[in-house]
Amino acid sequence: MAVAMVTLGCARNEVDSEELAGRLAADGFRLVTDPADADTVVVNTCGFVEQAKKDSVDTLLEAADLKDDGRTRAVVAVGCLAERYGAELADALPEADAVLGFDDYPDIASRLRAIVAGEKHQSHTPTDRRLLLPISPVDRAEAGVTVPGHAPARQRLETGPMAPLKLASGCDRRCTFCAIPSFRGSYLSRRPTDVLAEARWLADQGVREIFCVSENTTSYGKDLGDLRLLESLIPELAAVDGIDWVRLSYLQPAEIRPGLLEVIAQTEGVVPYFDISFQHASASVLRRMRRFGDPDSFLDLLARVRALTPEAGVRSNVIVGFPGETEDEFQTLCDFLVEARMDVVGVFGYSDEDGTEAAGFEASTKLDDDEIRARVAHANDLVQELTAQRAEERLGEVIDVLVESADGEGRAGFQGPEVDGSTRIGPGHAVGDLVRARVVDTDGIDLIATPVAGEEVGTR
Repeated sequence: MAVAMVTLGCARNEVDSEELAGRLAADGFRLVTDPADADTVVVNTCGFVEQAKKDSVDTLLEAADLKDDGRTRAVVAVGCLAERYGAELADALPEADAVLGFDDYPDIASRLRAIVAGEKHQSHTPTDRRLLLPISPVDRAEAGVTVPGHAPARQRLETGPMAPLKLASGCDRRCTFCAIPSFRGSYLSRRPTDVLAEARWLADQGVREIFCVSENTTSYGKDLGDLRLLESLIPELAAVDGIDWVRLSYLQPAEIRPGLLEVIAQTEGVVPYFDISFQHASASVLRRMRRFGDPDSFLDLLARVRALTPEAGVRSNVIVGFPGETEDEFQTLCDFLVEARMDVVGVFGYSDEDGTEAAGFEASTKLDDDEIRARVAHANDLVQELTAQRAEERLGEVIDVLVESADGEGRAGFQGPEVDGSTRIGPGHAVGDLVRARVVDTDGIDLIATPVAGEEVGTR
């Protein structure tokens, strides 16, 4: 039976899809890339914000249309939207033949066979997965609680030189705007031995860059009794034969330790890349978000990063229009963005999310949609100008570029996958090559570089 995996959302979902693909391939399914060639289409949905939910539903409807042509016999929803809404989603979207939760993942092959055979699947009633205790990996398994991305089976669905590697699932933070912990559960680190084994497997698959992902990477190891476990894991990952680059994602500013900064900056093979989740800069807004920080502490953190790695790339996301955000608080954020000189900034307008504390804030504190859109537009214009200036500051730098396409487009070490810009060096290089090049021009946040030989890279 042919099955196609369609993945939406973040890199963590990509890992989950490859786990499902591994389980299905091991049980005799044939994986295909084109949904039109599949007997069953499995859509790994995203349930993060409203636009992501809409995209997931649209994708499910598009897949359901394939059933009219005769080959596709079933469309199945999995992932965050499916876990978050369960039976409610199944009732609202009869075009999908089944909505499966995370706990269906271990039996995904038998579930799909039964669905194709015409059996009606009883979708789950969602619960707050933070309450599924105990939270140790062993006890979770014994209790029958599935944590996506923690299974030993995985099959690559992409062939590029970069692959995400999940360090942990879930989150213990209680940010008032975020629903992720309720459907992803409490924070659960993978065992270092499992992480390293998967890194070696990825290297055997031809991967040259490992992108370490989780909901909160700086918390890695705390549930295993060692909050500094990440500092010892990073050098071991960088030492895996065949892996040239190790990249970390989603660092919480309040949890970034001096020792962690030093390990990232001083470990050969760890790229100078800092994905720091600021979310805002106003101390009063951050307190309402149940987060910590202010412009001075954030700028001090960035100064320490750049003192260790002057060539570092820094990216972040910010939320504007949070309930109660005054014009002065918004200006504090804009002033911080100017001083921070980050390479990439994602700007999101606030919207209520089901089940979050902020959704229940007094209506009088909520900004109207027009005001939120205006602030998003202002922040985006500012960010576009600032990040283009930051790219221009790199003119003349000599960098290593990981080639990702035959036309010579790739990324420097300070550029994260997909959303952080690219570097063009022109044709004549194989996908997966690491090419030394000098930055000669820019196009927004993208760089244009010319290959060189015999020069050192940066100051590392």
